[in-house]
Amino acid sequence: MSQDLTPHLQARIQAAAADATPLALVGNGTKAFLGRVTAGEPLRLAEHSGILTYQPTELVLTARCGTPLAEIEAALAEAGQMLPFEPPHWAPAGGVGATLGGTIAAGLSGPARPYLGAARDLVLGVRVLTGRGEVLRFGGEVMKNVAGYDVSRLMVGALGTLGVLLDVSIKVLPRPAATQTRVLECGTQGALATMNAWARKPLPVTATCFDGERLWVRVSGAVQGVSEAVGRIGGESVPAAEADQFWREQVREQRHAFFAGEQPLWRLSVPQAAAPIALPGPQWIEWGGGLRWLRSEAPPEQVRAEVAALGGHATLFRGGDRSGEVFHPLPAPLMRLHRQVKSAFDPRGILNPGRLYADL
Repeated sequence: MSQDLTPHLQARIQAAAADATPLALVGNGTKAFLGRVTAGEPLRLAEHSGILTYQPTELVLTARCGTPLAEIEAALAEAGQMLPFEPPHWAPAGGVGATLGGTIAAGLSGPARPYLGAARDLVLGVRVLTGRGEVLRFGGEVMKNVAGYDVSRLMVGALGTLGVLLDVSIKVLPRPAATQTRVLECGTQGALATMNAWARKPLPVTATCFDGERLWVRVSGAVQGVSEAVGRIGGESVPAAEADQFWREQVREQRHAFFAGEQPLWRLSVPQAAAPIALPGPQWIEWGGGLRWLRSEAPPEQVRAEVAALGGHATLFRGGDRSGEVFHPLPAPLMRLHRQVKSAFDPRGILNPGRLYADL
Protein backbone atom coordinates (compact mmCIF):
# COMPACT_ATOMS: atom_id res chain seq x y z
CA MET A 1 0.00 0.00 0.00
CA SER A 2 1.33 3.44 -0.94
CA GLN A 3 1.65 5.60 2.16
CA ASP A 4 3.46 8.84 3.06
CA LEU A 5 4.69 8.78 6.66
CA THR A 6 6.90 11.87 6.41
CA PRO A 7 5.09 13.88 9.14
CA HIS A 8 5.13 10.93 11.55
CA LEU A 9 8.81 10.16 10.93
CA GLN A 10 9.74 13.82 11.22
CA ALA A 11 7.98 14.12 14.58
CA ARG A 12 9.72 10.98 15.87
CA ILE A 13 13.14 12.27 14.93
CA GLN A 14 12.53 15.74 16.32
CA ALA A 15 11.46 14.22 19.66
CA ALA A 16 14.45 11.88 19.69
CA ALA A 17 16.83 14.76 18.89
CA ALA A 18 15.43 16.81 21.76
CA ASP A 19 16.12 13.95 24.20
CA ALA A 20 19.28 12.62 22.44
CA THR A 21 17.52 9.24 22.14
CA PRO A 22 19.30 6.84 19.74
CA LEU A 23 17.17 5.47 16.91
CA ALA A 24 17.70 2.23 14.99
CA LEU A 25 16.40 2.59 11.42
CA VAL A 26 14.49 -0.53 10.36
CA GLY A 27 13.05 -1.45 6.98
CA ASN A 28 12.27 -5.12 6.38
CA GLY A 29 15.30 -6.25 8.38
CA THR A 30 17.02 -8.11 5.54
CA LYS A 31 20.39 -6.47 6.29
CA ALA A 32 20.29 -6.47 10.08
CA PHE A 33 23.55 -8.47 10.04
CA LEU A 34 25.43 -5.75 8.16
CA GLY A 35 27.64 -3.38 10.14
CA ARG A 36 28.27 -3.18 13.86
CA VAL A 37 25.82 -4.14 16.58
CA THR A 38 23.95 -1.03 17.73
CA ALA A 39 21.17 -0.19 20.15
CA GLY A 40 18.30 2.28 19.83
CA GLU A 41 14.56 2.64 19.64
CA PRO A 42 13.30 1.14 16.36
CA LEU A 43 12.24 3.69 13.74
CA ARG A 44 10.21 1.58 11.35
CA LEU A 45 10.26 2.68 7.72
CA ALA A 46 8.70 -0.17 5.74
CA GLU A 47 5.24 1.40 5.64
CA HIS A 48 6.57 4.61 4.10
CA SER A 49 6.21 3.10 0.65
CA GLY A 50 4.96 3.43 -2.88
CA ILE A 51 6.26 4.24 -6.35
CA LEU A 52 5.85 8.00 -6.81
CA THR A 53 6.78 8.46 -10.46
CA TYR A 54 8.01 6.17 -13.20
CA GLN A 55 8.93 7.52 -16.61
CA PRO A 56 10.00 4.60 -18.86
CA THR A 57 10.92 6.92 -21.71
CA GLU A 58 13.19 8.92 -19.37
CA LEU A 59 14.61 5.79 -17.67
CA VAL A 60 13.88 7.19 -14.19
CA LEU A 61 11.90 5.81 -11.26
CA THR A 62 11.20 7.55 -7.93
CA ALA A 63 9.90 5.63 -4.92
CA ARG A 64 9.62 5.93 -1.15
CA CYS A 65 12.19 4.20 1.01
CA GLY A 66 9.96 1.37 2.22
CA THR A 67 8.99 0.23 -1.28
CA PRO A 68 10.04 -3.41 -1.76
CA LEU A 69 12.53 -4.10 -4.55
CA ALA A 70 10.18 -6.82 -5.78
CA GLU A 71 7.43 -4.24 -6.38
CA ILE A 72 9.83 -1.94 -8.22
CA GLU A 73 11.25 -4.71 -10.39
CA ALA A 74 7.75 -5.92 -11.28
CA ALA A 75 6.83 -2.43 -12.51
CA LEU A 76 10.06 -2.18 -14.49
CA ALA A 77 9.60 -5.62 -16.05
CA GLU A 78 6.22 -4.57 -17.50
CA ALA A 79 8.07 -1.89 -19.48
CA GLY A 80 10.98 -4.17 -20.40
CA GLN A 81 13.36 -2.40 -18.02
CA MET A 82 15.46 -3.29 -14.96
CA LEU A 83 17.58 -2.05 -12.05
CA PRO A 84 21.00 -2.33 -13.71
CA PHE A 85 22.98 -2.83 -10.49
CA GLU A 86 21.05 -6.03 -9.62
CA PRO A 87 20.67 -5.48 -5.86
CA PRO A 88 20.08 -8.51 -3.62
CA HIS A 89 16.63 -9.05 -2.12
CA TRP A 90 17.52 -11.54 0.65
CA ALA A 91 13.83 -12.29 1.12
CA PRO A 92 13.07 -14.84 3.85
CA ALA A 93 10.73 -17.71 3.03
CA GLY A 94 7.33 -16.12 2.55
CA GLY A 95 8.76 -12.68 3.32
CA VAL A 96 8.84 -9.42 1.41
CA GLY A 97 12.57 -8.86 1.01
CA ALA A 98 14.72 -5.76 0.73
CA THR A 99 13.38 -2.23 0.38
CA LEU A 100 14.72 0.47 -1.90
CA GLY A 101 15.82 2.66 1.02
CA GLY A 102 17.69 -0.13 2.78
CA THR A 103 19.37 -1.17 -0.44
CA ILE A 104 20.62 2.34 -1.18
CA ALA A 105 21.58 3.01 2.45
CA ALA A 106 23.68 -0.17 2.39
CA GLY A 107 25.12 0.60 -1.05
CA LEU A 108 24.74 -3.00 -2.17
CA SER A 109 25.10 -4.06 -5.80
CA GLY A 110 24.96 -7.44 -7.50
CA PRO A 111 26.73 -9.27 -10.35
CA ALA A 112 26.45 -6.48 -12.97
CA ARG A 113 28.02 -3.78 -10.78
CA PRO A 114 31.38 -3.37 -12.63
CA TYR A 115 29.74 -3.40 -16.03
CA LEU A 116 26.46 -1.47 -15.70
CA GLY A 117 27.18 0.70 -12.66
CA ALA A 118 27.02 0.60 -8.87
CA ALA A 119 24.09 1.73 -6.75
CA ARG A 120 25.93 5.01 -6.09
CA ASP A 121 26.35 5.65 -9.84
CA LEU A 122 22.63 5.30 -10.51
CA VAL A 123 21.12 7.44 -7.73
CA LEU A 124 19.92 10.72 -9.25
CA GLY A 125 18.31 12.39 -6.25
CA VAL A 126 17.00 11.83 -2.73
CA ARG A 127 14.67 13.40 -0.20
CA VAL A 128 16.25 13.03 3.23
CA LEU A 129 15.08 13.44 6.82
CA THR A 130 18.14 14.51 8.82
CA GLY A 131 18.95 13.98 12.49
CA ARG A 132 17.80 17.58 13.05
CA GLY A 133 14.32 16.63 11.86
CA GLU A 134 14.71 18.66 8.64
CA VAL A 135 13.42 17.40 5.29
CA LEU A 136 15.96 18.20 2.58
CA ARG A 137 16.04 17.39 -1.13
CA PHE A 138 19.23 16.79 -3.12
CA GLY A 139 19.69 16.07 -6.81
CA GLY A 140 16.74 15.43 -9.09
CA GLU A 141 15.60 13.08 -11.83
CA VAL A 142 18.25 13.63 -14.50
CA MET A 143 21.92 12.64 -14.65
CA LYS A 144 23.36 16.19 -14.79
CA ASN A 145 21.61 17.93 -11.93
CA VAL A 146 24.37 18.63 -9.42
CA ALA A 147 26.28 21.84 -8.80
CA GLY A 148 28.79 21.43 -5.98
CA TYR A 149 28.72 18.44 -3.64
CA ASP A 150 26.67 15.43 -4.78
CA VAL A 151 24.96 14.88 -1.43
CA SER A 152 22.45 12.37 -2.83
CA ARG A 153 25.24 9.90 -3.53
CA LEU A 154 26.86 10.64 -0.18
CA MET A 155 23.87 8.87 1.37
CA VAL A 156 24.63 5.65 -0.52
CA GLY A 157 26.41 3.24 1.81
CA ALA A 158 26.04 5.50 4.87
CA LEU A 159 23.80 2.87 6.54
CA GLY A 160 21.35 5.51 7.70
CA THR A 161 23.88 7.34 9.84
CA LEU A 162 23.34 10.64 7.99
CA GLY A 163 19.58 10.60 7.53
CA VAL A 164 16.44 8.70 6.60
CA LEU A 165 16.11 8.27 2.85
CA LEU A 166 12.47 9.26 2.40
CA ASP A 167 12.39 9.09 -1.42
CA VAL A 168 14.97 7.95 -3.97
CA SER A 169 15.14 8.72 -7.70
CA ILE A 170 17.13 6.14 -9.59
CA LYS A 171 18.19 5.51 -13.17
CA VAL A 172 16.95 2.32 -14.80
CA LEU A 173 17.90 0.61 -18.07
CA PRO A 174 16.20 -1.46 -20.80
CA ARG A 175 16.57 -5.22 -20.54
CA PRO A 176 19.09 -6.54 -23.09
CA ALA A 177 17.79 -8.18 -26.23
CA ALA A 178 19.94 -11.27 -25.70
CA THR A 179 21.84 -12.88 -22.82
CA GLN A 180 24.04 -15.97 -22.73
CA THR A 181 26.18 -17.58 -20.03
CA ARG A 182 29.31 -19.67 -20.60
CA VAL A 183 31.35 -21.67 -18.13
CA LEU A 184 35.04 -22.60 -18.31
CA GLU A 185 37.03 -25.09 -16.22
CA CYS A 186 40.12 -23.47 -14.64
CA GLY A 187 41.99 -22.70 -11.42
CA THR A 188 42.19 -19.44 -9.48
CA GLN A 189 45.22 -18.05 -11.30
CA GLY A 190 43.74 -18.96 -14.67
CA ALA A 191 40.37 -17.44 -13.76
CA LEU A 192 41.95 -14.11 -12.75
CA ALA A 193 44.11 -14.02 -15.90
CA THR A 194 41.11 -14.80 -18.11
CA MET A 195 38.86 -12.16 -16.50
CA ASN A 196 41.58 -9.54 -16.89
CA ALA A 197 42.04 -10.53 -20.54
CA TRP A 198 38.29 -10.10 -21.13
CA ALA A 199 38.43 -6.66 -19.52
CA ARG A 200 40.91 -5.53 -22.18
CA LYS A 201 38.59 -6.53 -25.02
CA PRO A 202 35.34 -4.94 -26.29
CA LEU A 203 33.15 -7.76 -25.01
CA PRO A 204 29.59 -7.17 -23.70
CA VAL A 205 30.32 -8.90 -20.38
CA THR A 206 27.74 -8.19 -17.66
CA ALA A 207 28.82 -10.66 -14.94
CA THR A 208 31.73 -12.90 -13.98
CA CYS A 209 32.16 -15.38 -11.15
CA PHE A 210 34.75 -17.98 -10.17
CA ASP A 211 33.28 -20.52 -7.76
CA GLY A 212 36.55 -22.25 -6.93
CA GLU A 213 36.37 -24.73 -9.80
CA ARG A 214 34.68 -23.05 -12.73
CA LEU A 215 34.64 -19.57 -14.24
CA TRP A 216 31.18 -18.30 -15.17
CA VAL A 217 30.69 -15.37 -17.54
CA ARG A 218 27.50 -13.67 -18.72
CA VAL A 219 27.30 -11.56 -21.86
CA SER A 220 24.31 -9.37 -22.71
CA GLY A 221 23.30 -6.96 -25.46
CA ALA A 222 22.30 -7.07 -29.11
CA VAL A 223 21.74 -10.56 -30.54
CA GLN A 224 24.62 -10.38 -33.03
CA GLY A 225 27.03 -8.89 -30.48
CA VAL A 226 26.28 -11.60 -27.94
CA SER A 227 26.67 -14.33 -30.56
CA GLU A 228 30.06 -13.00 -31.62
CA ALA A 229 31.18 -12.60 -28.00
CA VAL A 230 30.43 -16.17 -26.94
CA GLY A 231 32.35 -17.37 -29.99
CA ARG A 232 35.42 -15.47 -28.74
CA ILE A 233 34.96 -16.52 -25.12
CA GLY A 234 34.51 -20.24 -25.76
CA GLY A 235 33.68 -22.60 -22.94
CA GLU A 236 30.47 -24.53 -22.41
CA SER A 237 27.03 -23.01 -22.95
CA VAL A 238 24.70 -22.92 -19.94
CA PRO A 239 20.92 -23.31 -20.53
CA ALA A 240 19.04 -20.06 -19.96
CA ALA A 241 16.99 -21.28 -16.98
CA GLU A 242 20.04 -22.70 -15.22
CA ALA A 243 22.04 -19.55 -15.91
CA ASP A 244 19.29 -17.29 -14.59
CA GLN A 245 19.03 -19.40 -11.44
CA PHE A 246 22.80 -19.25 -10.93
CA TRP A 247 23.16 -15.47 -11.27
CA ARG A 248 19.96 -14.62 -9.40
CA GLU A 249 19.88 -17.21 -6.62
CA GLN A 250 23.42 -18.52 -6.19
CA VAL A 251 25.29 -15.26 -6.75
CA ARG A 252 22.99 -12.28 -6.15
CA GLU A 253 21.05 -13.84 -3.26
CA GLN A 254 24.11 -15.74 -1.96
CA ARG A 255 22.31 -19.08 -1.71
CA HIS A 256 25.27 -21.09 -2.97
CA ALA A 257 26.71 -23.52 -0.40
CA PHE A 258 29.82 -21.32 -0.19
CA PHE A 259 27.82 -18.67 1.68
CA ALA A 260 26.11 -21.07 4.11
CA GLY A 261 27.24 -21.65 7.69
CA GLU A 262 28.45 -19.60 10.62
CA GLN A 263 32.10 -19.15 9.67
CA PRO A 264 33.03 -15.45 9.24
CA LEU A 265 32.39 -14.16 5.72
CA TRP A 266 34.78 -11.44 4.55
CA ARG A 267 34.09 -9.11 1.63
CA LEU A 268 37.42 -8.15 0.08
CA SER A 269 37.58 -5.29 -2.43
CA VAL A 270 40.84 -5.23 -4.40
CA PRO A 271 42.11 -4.08 -7.80
CA GLN A 272 40.89 -6.46 -10.50
CA ALA A 273 44.46 -7.33 -11.49
CA ALA A 274 45.52 -8.14 -7.90
CA ALA A 275 47.24 -11.49 -7.35
CA PRO A 276 45.46 -14.33 -5.52
CA ILE A 277 45.01 -13.42 -1.85
CA ALA A 278 47.19 -15.55 0.42
CA LEU A 279 44.76 -16.15 3.28
CA PRO A 280 43.45 -19.42 4.74
CA GLY A 281 39.95 -20.47 3.72
CA PRO A 282 37.92 -20.89 0.52
CA GLN A 283 37.36 -17.90 -1.76
CA TRP A 284 34.65 -16.87 -4.24
CA ILE A 285 35.58 -14.27 -6.88
CA GLU A 286 33.30 -11.82 -8.70
CA TRP A 287 33.41 -8.50 -10.57
CA GLY A 288 36.27 -9.42 -12.89
CA GLY A 289 38.52 -10.14 -9.91
CA GLY A 290 37.70 -6.97 -7.98
CA LEU A 291 35.41 -8.60 -5.38
CA ARG A 292 36.64 -11.59 -3.44
CA TRP A 293 34.66 -13.34 -0.73
CA LEU A 294 36.57 -15.25 1.94
CA ARG A 295 35.36 -17.75 4.55
CA SER A 296 38.03 -17.73 7.22
CA GLU A 297 38.74 -17.76 10.95
CA ALA A 298 41.94 -15.78 10.34
CA PRO A 299 42.44 -12.82 12.73
CA PRO A 300 40.92 -9.57 11.38
CA GLU A 301 44.33 -7.88 11.58
CA GLN A 302 45.82 -10.52 9.29
CA VAL A 303 42.98 -10.29 6.78
CA ARG A 304 43.09 -6.49 6.61
CA ALA A 305 46.90 -6.33 6.39
CA GLU A 306 46.98 -8.79 3.50
CA VAL A 307 44.24 -6.99 1.59
CA ALA A 308 45.70 -3.52 2.28
CA ALA A 309 49.04 -4.70 0.87
CA LEU A 310 47.20 -5.35 -2.42
CA GLY A 311 45.66 -1.87 -2.41
CA GLY A 312 42.24 -2.95 -1.18
CA HIS A 313 40.05 -3.03 1.91
CA ALA A 314 38.25 -5.74 3.88
CA THR A 315 34.78 -5.81 5.47
CA LEU A 316 33.57 -8.44 7.93
CA PHE A 317 30.31 -9.02 6.08
CA ARG A 318 28.67 -11.75 8.17
CA GLY A 319 29.51 -13.57 11.37
CA GLY A 320 32.46 -12.91 13.61
CA ASP A 321 32.62 -10.21 16.28
CA ARG A 322 30.00 -7.58 15.44
CA SER A 323 30.84 -5.45 18.49
CA GLY A 324 34.28 -4.56 17.16
CA GLU A 325 35.14 -2.69 13.98
CA VAL A 326 33.51 -4.38 11.01
CA PHE A 327 34.56 -2.04 8.20
CA HIS A 328 38.14 -1.39 7.18
CA PRO A 329 39.75 1.19 9.54
CA LEU A 330 39.95 4.70 8.08
CA PRO A 331 43.04 6.94 8.15
CA ALA A 332 42.75 9.61 10.86
CA PRO A 333 42.21 12.55 8.43
CA LEU A 334 39.42 10.69 6.64
CA MET A 335 37.77 9.72 9.92
CA ARG A 336 37.80 13.38 11.00
CA LEU A 337 36.03 14.27 7.77
CA HIS A 338 33.44 11.55 8.40
CA ARG A 339 32.80 12.93 11.88
CA GLN A 340 32.32 16.45 10.49
CA VAL A 341 29.80 15.21 7.91
CA LYS A 342 27.97 13.19 10.57
CA SER A 343 27.82 16.25 12.82
CA ALA A 344 26.39 18.39 10.02
CA PHE A 345 23.53 15.98 9.30
CA ASP A 346 23.00 14.43 12.73
CA PRO A 347 24.50 16.70 15.43
CA ARG A 348 22.95 14.77 18.35
CA GLY A 349 24.22 11.46 16.96
CA ILE A 350 20.82 9.73 17.16
CA LEU A 351 20.66 7.97 13.75
CA ASN A 352 22.08 4.43 13.78
CA PRO A 353 24.93 5.47 16.09
CA GLY A 354 27.94 3.18 15.80
CA ARG A 355 26.55 1.19 12.87
CA LEU A 356 29.47 2.13 10.59
CA TYR A 357 32.23 2.82 13.12
CA ALA A 358 32.25 2.86 16.91
CA ASP A 359 32.62 6.64 17.16
CA LEU A 360 30.27 7.66 14.34
